[in-house]
Amino acid sequence: MTQLLKEAIKNRRSYYALSNESTISDKDIENLIEYAIKHIPSAFNSQTTRIVLLLGDNHKKLWDIVKNVLKDKQNFANTEAKINTSFASGHGTILFFEDQDIVKGLQQAFPSYSDNFPLWSVQTSAMHQFAIWTMLRDAGMGASLQHYNPLIDEDVKNTWNLNPSWQLIAQMPFGKPLSEPDDKEHLPVDERIKVFK
Repeated sequence: MTQLLKEAIKNRRSYYALSNESTISDKDIENLIEYAIKHIPSAFNSQTTRIVLLLGDNHKKLWDIVKNVLKDKQNFANTEAKINTSFASGHGTILFFEDQDIVKGLQQAFPSYSDNFPLWSVQTSAMHQFAIWTMLRDAGMGASLQHYNPLIDEDVKNTWNLNPSWQLIAQMPFGKPLSEPDDKEHLPVDERIKVFK
C-alpha cells in the first residue's frame, strides 16, 4: 500500500458544509465514477451496482423531493435547514443503486448461496461508495453519505424514469468544502483487531 493511498483513505471524511462549486470539471467527476464502476469488484462478477449522477437543477430537484417527503415529519425546520446547507447546497449528488433483477437471477442460478446474494450486493455498493468518496476527497471535494431511502425511492425512480428493479441504497451529496470536519475519535485498535500467530 502506498503512502498516497493511505493518506487518501485517512482524509476521506464526512463534509457537511458544502458550496455548489467544484474543484474538478463535471467530466472529471463522470470519469471518476466510470473508473469505479469498471474496477470495483462484485461477487461472481455480477456488476450489480448502478449509479446516477445528478448535477445542476437535477441535483436540486432531488433535495426538493426529500424535503417534500419529510415536510410533515417532526422537527422539519431543523431537517430542512440541514438539507439546505449540507446537501442541496453542494455541486451534485451521486445516487447508488443495486439491480435486484441480477440479485434474484443469481439466487435462482445458485440456490446454495441464495441468502448471501443480497448481502454481497450491498457490500459491492459499499465498495463503490467508499472508492468514489475517497477519489472525490482526493480531488479536493467534500462529500457525505445519506440514506433517505426508502422514503424517496418511488419519487426518485419516477422523476428520472429509472428501472424499477434498481434499489436505492444511498445518496452522496458533494461539493467544495466550506469547512473542515472535527477531529475523529477512534476506539482502541486492540479492541477492534485480534491477531493470532
